[in-house]
Amino acid sequence: MHIPDGFLNVKVWVPAWIVSAGGIVYSLKQAARIARDRIIPLMGVMAAFIFAGQMLNFPVMGGTSGHLLGGVLAAVLLGPYAGAVVISVVLLVQCLVFQDGGLTALGANILNMVLIGTIVSYFLFRLLRAIFGPKGFLAAVAVAAWLSVMLASAACAIELALSGTSPLVVTLPAMAGVHALIGFGEAVITTLVVSFVWKTRPDLIHALHPKPEQAVHG
Repeated sequence: MHIPDGFLNVKVWVPAWIVSAGGIVYSLKQAARIARDRIIPLMGVMAAFIFAGQMLNFPVMGGTSGHLLGGVLAAVLLGPYAGAVVISVVLLVQCLVFQDGGLTALGANILNMVLIGTIVSYFLFRLLRAIFGPKGFLAAVAVAAWLSVMLASAACAIELALSGTSPLVVTLPAMAGVHALIGFGEAVITTLVVSFVWKTRPDLIHALHPKPEQAVHG
């Protein structure tokens, strides 16, 4: 899902950078406002885990690739904004150190995998949790994880199409088809990790103990 340099035109990657920069600044402020002392080392551990997972890339088409996202996992355990900071740091390191994704396209990659794949998908998780009820916590995690990959890949396809890199009728089915399978793996891994933490240290799961202003009824 990392988009390399040269795949997006200026009319796409510049607005993506502006939106992503605003989203990162907002996430940093929100994370700093609600962060607890114990969340800092958890963010480091989560960043390392997701970094390792994202380094396993699967070729998709035309130089683009797919991989595990980790956005819902980070958001459920740390909160949407701390999770967004973690995924942003992972993407930045991958781009600057490992040349995984282009620098001009980094804004679009952050838009897809952080703003959509982490923050938006977390609130989809909350909606699903309300629909599924108290016993549907893990089901909501699994579905949200799968949707996060699908939504991020769809956004990537749209950006490539708007840039004239590949027609949407070609890019969207190709991205959606491959990422439907990757999303299944994402759902399994996310659910297994959250389930393990839930059984051993449920106090560490943000989604079970949100701040009052973020509480989910039901």
